[in-house]
Amino acid sequence: MHRLRRVRRHLSDRSYSSRISLLLRTGKGIALAFFLFFCLSFCPAQQPGDTDLPLIRQLYPTDTSFRQFTGDVERNRRLLVGARAQPERAAENLTIYRYIVREGEDLYHLAARSTIPYSALASLNRLNSPSVIQPGMTILLPSCPGIFIPSNVETDLEKIIGAARVSAEGGIELRINTAGRTTTYLFFPGADFTPTERSFFLNAGFRFPLRNYRITSRFGVRADPFSGHQQMHQGIDLAAPEGTEVFAIADGIVTAAGFDSVLGNFIIISHNNNYSSLYGHLQRIETVLRAEVRSGTLIGRVGSTGQSTGPHLHFELRHGGRAFDPSGRLRH
Repeated sequence: MHRLRRVRRHLSDRSYSSRISLLLRTGKGIALAFFLFFCLSFCPAQQPGDTDLPLIRQLYPTDTSFRQFTGDVERNRRLLVGARAQPERAAENLTIYRYIVREGEDLYHLAARSTIPYSALASLNRLNSPSVIQPGMTILLPSCPGIFIPSNVETDLEKIIGAARVSAEGGIELRINTAGRTTTYLFFPGADFTPTERSFFLNAGFRFPLRNYRITSRFGVRADPFSGHQQMHQGIDLAAPEGTEVFAIADGIVTAAGFDSVLGNFIIISHNNNYSSLYGHLQRIETVLRAEVRSGTLIGRVGSTGQSTGPHLHFELRHGGRAFDPSGRLRH
């Protein structure tokens, strides 16, 4: 039996009655059970920005809350280094603050000013890429470096982070209670992104829309299969059996879904930073207009509708409405 030690800490008045409960779990078996349980969890994610968390108005020493925050960070950092490192104590001392992003600030600026690695900010706030940070957005600032794995793993990045730490020791179950709601994370004090996680996060690329496929036509000028004339092919064709699942390549919003005489059943999804993706010749559409989708969400099935010579997915990636070769931007 692995020993289970419960640590409960009530924040002081300066934390506006927020509470953080910590449950320290030691041993690989319990960490694995935790991860598998939460991978099957379907509870909605808590959105950052609850008003009972202490607010930092400016990331400068003139701000009282910021001074308290930097003091907390320094104390926790001392607990994470050296031969006598005490990650349990650092987690027990964890405090969560909130900050409203200002014009001209990005994730790297926030990390530098708070002296907290961007991996901690990204994992706690469930950011899938650095570009998600926008002015007016409320983010949570933890007073301890580390990696936070949310209870309801959703994005590709969260799945990668979680899978890499299924067997890791030192995970601490952390419950943040704000405004009567509870969000649960598995917290690894002092941890950072692995090279794979960092590359995935910073690359901000797109996943392949199919798991198994064969590229039958690439981006560029080609002989049109119907007219025989040389024409620009605006995407890539991925051959797969009819009915094969088609997935969203990234988080986004469905901005078009319907039938076109050439594309057949098609879907267009708008993504961050003015990117969009198009999926054509679908047998069936599995989403609806204006639906918010996650990377990897099932959106349709491979078909041969419209002008098609056989079952395949016609896929396009666009920036500012202009198609470009997606081959170098798609990752498996």
